[in-house]
Amino acid sequence: MTETATLAESYTEMTELLLPNDTNNLGRALGGAVLHWMDICGAIAGMRFANRQVVTASMDHVDFISPIDLGEVAVVQAYVFNTGRTSVDVKVDVRAEDPREGEERKTTASFFTFVALDEDGTPAEVPSLACPTEEEEVLREEAVEERKQQFEDLVERMED
Repeated sequence: MTETATLAESYTEMTELLLPNDTNNLGRALGGAVLHWMDICGAIAGMRFANRQVVTASMDHVDFISPIDLGEVAVVQAYVFNTGRTSVDVKVDVRAEDPREGEERKTTASFFTFVALDEDGTPAEVPSLACPTEEEEVLREEAVEERKQQFEDLVERMED
């Protein structure tokens, strides 16, 4: 295994056409379907980074900001922005695209933590994160700050 891997090496994008089986009675994406897509995309980013199987350890708070309507395309993007010894932190963003109108909007985002496993299913070390380009460093810093802000907002809501 390499000692470092880059944010860009982990970058993953997947698309899903919202079909009736994944909608509620309003014709909008079921939250569970969106979370499922986010978990898959995040895991692929984690596997690309770690070069091994990963399992979901946690998912941070999720706000559904905007719905995804029947017939729209959900675009799910993920990348590793931080690492531990055996874990990777992944930012996952979702946006909706209307292919007929060419419009898009952000629908949700969250942070996932995955643990890398060796062939025996035991936690295994992951490479350290490298951000060799300015774009990668900016993405990493934005994710770190956004996660920090999300945590601070959660603490504030709990104190109210």
